[in-house]
Amino acid sequence: MRAAGWKSAGIGSALGIAAILASFWTPGSPASVAVALAGEPASSAPPRLSETGLYLADGSIDPRNRPFVPQYPLWTDGAAKSRWIRLPDGSKIDVSDIDAWRFPAGTTIWKEFAWGGRKVETRMIRFAGEGEWVFATYLWNEEQSDAFLAPVEGVPGVIEIAAGKRHSIPGIADCRACHGSAPSPVLGFSALQLSDERDPLAPHAEALRPGDLTLRSLVEEARLDPPRPELALHPPRIRESDPVGRAAIGYLSANCGGCHNDRGPLARLGFALLHDEAGDPNAPEPALATAAGARGRFLVPGVPADSSRIVAPGAPEHTALLHRMQSRRPASQMPPLGTVIADDDAVELLRRWIKSLAPSVS
Repeated sequence: MRAAGWKSAGIGSALGIAAILASFWTPGSPASVAVALAGEPASSAPPRLSETGLYLADGSIDPRNRPFVPQYPLWTDGAAKSRWIRLPDGSKIDVSDIDAWRFPAGTTIWKEFAWGGRKVETRMIRFAGEGEWVFATYLWNEEQSDAFLAPVEGVPGVIEIAAGKRHSIPGIADCRACHGSAPSPVLGFSALQLSDERDPLAPHAEALRPGDLTLRSLVEEARLDPPRPELALHPPRIRESDPVGRAAIGYLSANCGGCHNDRGPLARLGFALLHDEAGDPNAPEPALATAAGARGRFLVPGVPADSSRIVAPGAPEHTALLHRMQSRRPASQMPPLGTVIADDDAVELLRRWIKSLAPSVS
């Protein structure tokens, strides 16, 4: 598979998503970073990926950049991904709020996307300090020798990933819209995602490899403040005994919880899908407590309005969440960015989970 020629393009969906988030934001919200979008430049990002610190001069990964694998990967149309993080020497991550990690200035995270064995893009986020995060996306050249900074508005349709389906490079507004809606701007790097106790049913899960950074290694290397040794002794996991339910809720936390949580601009919708590590260990996960049986703004087409639910226990066909996961219509698809192909494996997992839930009487 060969990448299409790169070309500049308009803003597309980026500012539309930003406007949606902004309409829900209130001053003082943790998501305030998500709405300072218009005209945001990537001027503080180097023009070439090779200048960001990811690689050594010989093209190998700098050993100071630690690979990691989230146990519930974000779905991006079947892309193969590699991820690295660099923490400044001697620094620690502030985990006093276990659900909103605060990273030291200078922290850099990279994520590489590849299809058919070809690297297409590498995204970078870097914490400059004082609340400022730098977001940048780099497009790989045909020779696969380096990647170059993409325009701030993104680039549509750079490569065909399935018949009639093309992958687009996100704009800076897209990056901030997603990363600014979660309790921490660094997605996929949390207590649950780095847990050494992996979910065997997690869709598209990647096996841990020697050298991968995990929660245990962060504890053992004294990278957390406070130290939190209990995280290594009792690895975080989804609070659900049923294996299918555990995997389904974990998937929702990773793929939907970045926006749908109780701290971001969409909190006022009244439901949350993000796992809360600080929650009562005997309480149900937020996805069950707030979405199961709840009425939402979106009504499932062809279903009586009084029976449409965000999650309709025992009735996948009445579940708005499932309908929107399957849809790729701009007005209804979820997540609204980053994917043009529905995740069939996850849809089937969610269908099984919803069917297993006791029917709601609400």
